[in-house]
Amino acid sequence: MIPLISQIIFWTSVSALFYVYVGYPLLVWLVGALRPRAVKKDEIEPTVTILITAYNEENAIRGKLENTLQVDYPKGKLEILVASDGSTDKTDEIVKEFAAQGVKLFRQDGRVGKTFTQNKAVEQASGEIILFSDATTFYKKDVLKAILPNFADESIGCVAGKLIYVDETESGVGKGAKSYWNYETFIKESESRACSLIGASGCLYAVRKSAYQPMYAEACSDFLICTVVYRQGLRSVYESEAICTEETNRHTKNEFQMRVRVILQTFTDLWRNREMLNPLRNGFYAIELISHKVLRYAVPLFLLLIFITSVILDFYSNIFIGFFAIQVFFYSAAFIAWLFERKGKKLGVLAIPLYFVLANLASAIGFYKFLRGERFASWETIRENGLEPRL
Repeated sequence: MIPLISQIIFWTSVSALFYVYVGYPLLVWLVGALRPRAVKKDEIEPTVTILITAYNEENAIRGKLENTLQVDYPKGKLEILVASDGSTDKTDEIVKEFAAQGVKLFRQDGRVGKTFTQNKAVEQASGEIILFSDATTFYKKDVLKAILPNFADESIGCVAGKLIYVDETESGVGKGAKSYWNYETFIKESESRACSLIGASGCLYAVRKSAYQPMYAEACSDFLICTVVYRQGLRSVYESEAICTEETNRHTKNEFQMRVRVILQTFTDLWRNREMLNPLRNGFYAIELISHKVLRYAVPLFLLLIFITSVILDFYSNIFIGFFAIQVFFYSAAFIAWLFERKGKKLGVLAIPLYFVLANLASAIGFYKFLRGERFASWETIRENGLEPRL
């Protein structure tokens, strides 16, 4: 009886793992290929607000504003607005230096978090389209000319751009992050064609101001915004020609902390909007949410079940000794990569198992914190180095 139950659990978990990482990407690609939802693009010039939300970004904000001022768009139709979330350093003073060039400062007193500050700043924005940006993200000059034609289609509520990670030090974490993001980009492109994006990158996404709705303070706004517009009958799409760059984290600790925070926020969003997980009401969008988020974050459970059952089944079948050995080898490689990273050594191919373990450990910790009732709207930003525009 024990071998049978263990095998059922083992193969169910393996199948779930396969679906998450291979099956779902193939499914959403196939749906997008067979039944693509086209976007009716056209040249338009609406008024635009580039909204940069910042907290204590004195080391990055000057370069960000200089880069933003180079964006190619009629000046009379472009507003640059920096929303400062109670910054206590020189961020506000630096922004004021650009007032003569039309840059505006909205200061939210106190520390209330990115999403709440963003909500209030949108109320002050004059643009018909709001382009959201981080202080450490740099844009190509043609970013608006690439992203805005999508809004000629009245069914489009949000457009996400393409984030390219940069890491000139070629750190192991940076390499893992870039590989992971390339994989995520493929899925986003497929989801955009098949139905709608379920999340955008906070570095670069644009929303119709008329479709923007204030979100609760602890929301992961760049994830939740796609659900906000979908509820209004609007789609979120991916625009690969709208490009931005950002430096990756270079250390495991910093990347891990960032991922735990984002995953905890996303669990909160999924729970508070759990009715969106019903395929009978929300069709393929619900399948995307379940597959891309719920099951993806359940991977640590699948991995744990595979490991435990393979140990049990070792006593009954030699085949499972091989499965167990593969897991030990993989996790050992991740551990060795972690040791190498601490000593400042190049990781090479070992960066992949390290990042895989890091991402799934972050999912487990994020879920644990969610179950404990931990919620937060603000956090300390992590800046590992000075930032310069790289495009």
